Amino acid sequence: MTVRVYEEDGFELSTICRQLKMKASDGKMRVTDAADTKALLRIIQSISSPKAEPFKQWLAKVGYERMQEIADPEQSLDRFNGYLYLLLGYG
Repeated sequence: MTVRVYEEDGFELSTICRQLKMKASDGKMRVTDAADTKALLRIIQSISSPKAEPFKQWLAKVGYERMQEIADPEQSLDRFNGYLYLLLGYG
């Protein structure tokens, strides 16, 4: 995948991913690839698989909603009030 990502998108996974020691299911510390949110989104965008499409569509939907909230801040207040309503047990 690294070669394909570099050829298609012009970035290598090794430049945006770091290897960190994390606890594995067997209890041992193992070196694991890790990435921040921005890097993960870039990796997901580069995947050309039908299985990645639902996630890409969800990302597009969330991005569109966020842009709408930036254009009209009242929408974010309405969304927050809806969450608050549910948290208080009225939903």
